[in-house]
Amino acid sequence: MFKLQVQEDDKDPQAWHDIQGPDGKLLTFEKETEARARLEQLFPILVKMERYAAGSKRTRVVSMYAEDKD
Repeated sequence: MFKLQVQEDDKDPQAWHDIQGPDGKLLTFEKETEARARLEQLFPILVKMERYAAGSKRTRVVSMYAEDKD
């Protein structure tokens, strides 16, 4: 399972937030490719900036372990 995270403040490297769906539940994906595609849909500018610009990442796909689902 995979989940999406975004860093709201690029000056605070510890400030990562999980992305939730419209129903308020954590967005999770079975495949990493699906998670990356959805991340690009939700945050197209940040994802494209990360591809072409040097600097810190502000979006990420995180692999979840079974106990992370709770």
